[in-house]
Amino acid sequence: MTRRMLDCREVPSENDCTLTLIGEEDEVLEAGAAHAVAVHGHTDGKELRAGLRQHLREAPQATGAGAFVQLIEFRTRQYDQMDMLIDGWMSEIGADRTAQWMVMSRDLDRPDTYVEVVEFPSAEAARKNSESPVTSAFASKMTGLCEGPVGFRNLEVVRAETP
Repeated sequence: MTRRMLDCREVPSENDCTLTLIGEEDEVLEAGAAHAVAVHGHTDGKELRAGLRQHLREAPQATGAGAFVQLIEFRTRQYDQMDMLIDGWMSEIGADRTAQWMVMSRDLDRPDTYVEVVEFPSAEAARKNSESPVTSAFASKMTGLCEGPVGFRNLEVVRAETP
């Protein structure tokens, strides 16, 4: 059975909770409801569990053959605004996010140059992400913060190693 994930960072909250739960769907819903009651002051019931279920998504898996990696290279002197823009996109896209993980890096040899590595389970999942209106709005705002064009490399994973 596919492991599911519930991430408090993707659900609006007043205390900026960062808890992430991963496991079988029933386990995650049970633990998520207990957490929502104990930490966020919600009342357990059908409405709470239905809301939690809407925020469930597939848990990230280790990257392997057939996965899809996108490299995004850009230049900006406004990285703090870019970072906030990324956080806003993650919050807004919520459970519709198809990216499994990302790494942002600063190029030490080229000032104000950054490379983001984003992993998707497949090219189809990446395409779905790109077609999202939330992602389109994000991309437009992103280019406004960049100096020059944003470069993309679309890569199919043919081999991956983990320790």
